[in-house]
Amino acid sequence: MISRGEDVEAQALKKRGWSTAAIARHLGRDRKTIRAYLNGEREPGVRRSSQPGALEPYKEYLAARFTDDAHIWASALYDEVVPLGYPSTYVSFARQLRLAKLRPHCDACSGVKGRETIEIDHPAGAEIQWDWFERRNAPWGGTAYVLLGALSHSGRFRGQLSESVDQPHLIEAIDGVLRRLGGTARIWRTDRLATVIVPGTRDVQATFAPVAKHYGAIVQPCPPRRGNRKGVVEAAVRFACGRWWRTMTATTLEQAQVCLDRFCVTVGDARLRR
Repeated sequence: MISRGEDVEAQALKKRGWSTAAIARHLGRDRKTIRAYLNGEREPGVRRSSQPGALEPYKEYLAARFTDDAHIWASALYDEVVPLGYPSTYVSFARQLRLAKLRPHCDACSGVKGRETIEIDHPAGAEIQWDWFERRNAPWGGTAYVLLGALSHSGRFRGQLSESVDQPHLIEAIDGVLRRLGGTARIWRTDRLATVIVPGTRDVQATFAPVAKHYGAIVQPCPPRRGNRKGVVEAAVRFACGRWWRTMTATTLEQAQVCLDRFCVTVGDARLRR
């Protein structure tokens, strides 16, 4: 792509009798590019798409998916259209999806900016972060409760579905996550869960202390008003909700657990991290 100023200069040089090759050398551009602009085949200031019309065969499918869920992630849709034959990269897909304006407008989401964050050093094996997320109207009825445990150093996470968030189910879910991760880190970072931390303090619940001792872990709650201190698992929750839960087809709790395990070791472990 050349600028309008370069286009004006190229047209003027052409009228003076310059050759296309000479104009290209003068402007530092490719000869074929200059010829296209001189012949009126391209418009200055407008970048030509590298994959014109690549999204066209999938627009009807994508529109239907947005009708089902207006907030579905573009990366989840990309995972769906690639097996259908979409030929380009995710970057091209996201750009074409944005230009096609297929996603319905949402007043609640428009203009939302991410909160300020800070980078925290997490040595390998030092910390695992825990958090629940729940989704109402699960396909099997009631509410789905999922405990995620995320390693602070690598961001790798595993999850365990549960029927409740009370302490017995929490302990069972923690054990399931640790077995899927292959062990535990030295520190367990949690928010101020009443099943783990005594409300209003930083002290561990008397009924939960034996659990931490069994695994040899130190329980550390997040400081007040420091939600980003547990940002690794919060990012994992957002990722799992957007890429797994919104596209899950399981109809039972057991099927959902199998689906979550598969997601964690494939899509979850393959996601890009800084």
